[in-house]
Amino acid sequence: MVMLKSLSSSMNAKISGTGTGDEVIVLAHGYGGEQSFWEKIVPCLEEKHQVLLFDWNFSGACSDKLQDNGHTFDPIKYGSLDAFADDLVTLMDEMNIKSCVFVGHSMSGMIGCIASIKRPQLFNKLILIGASPRYINSEDYEGGFEASDIEQLLSTIESNYQPWATAFAPIAVGGKDSLLAEKFERSLKKMKPEIALAVAKIIFLGDYRHVLDKVETPCTIISTTNDVVVLHLCLTTCRRT
Repeated sequence: MVMLKSLSSSMNAKISGTGTGDEVIVLAHGYGGEQSFWEKIVPCLEEKHQVLLFDWNFSGACSDKLQDNGHTFDPIKYGSLDAFADDLVTLMDEMNIKSCVFVGHSMSGMIGCIASIKRPQLFNKLILIGASPRYINSEDYEGGFEASDIEQLLSTIESNYQPWATAFAPIAVGGKDSLLAEKFERSLKKMKPEIALAVAKIIFLGDYRHVLDKVETPCTIISTTNDVVVLHLCLTTCRRT
């Protein structure tokens, strides 16, 4: 008989910090990342707040722990960001979090938005870093990519994942921090290629614009000027490798 672990244990969840209030800062990493990517800001946050860190189940940091415990990434179950939002709410309940400031990077930004609609009382504020509800251009919307760009990106991930990860990592971090680029590359390569492809499809083929007007939680939106350029450069680099 297989004993199922709690979701919080499977997701390597932990709360740290000296804060005594009910409000917790929840840090959620993005595609290819893991909780250690927050390490430079966590010590500062811990001085006045409690901080929740965790790894999404697609992360390479979770792959070994998720075997046969009921929380493995399933591309059918996780066919959209909604399932991740359900996991986020369940995780917060397990950790007995009653109120939070949610900080979501990339895809986690939209996950936080969806979760805030499901359980608005859990979220006092959303801080969305580099988040987007849709990446493909349409007649009335500029997402940053043509459909053909996304098709090429997904094809490269599917057929050439390890070289793609090597090319993507230094560009994604700006090319000026070799140690960070190496860390991101290692994190990307810990993801199973089939999971990396499935999650990339959720991100780049998804359309969550309908979610935005339902979000009532106050939001701070942080967008860097290089995001679109970085991703376009990544596509160009992959086509040349």
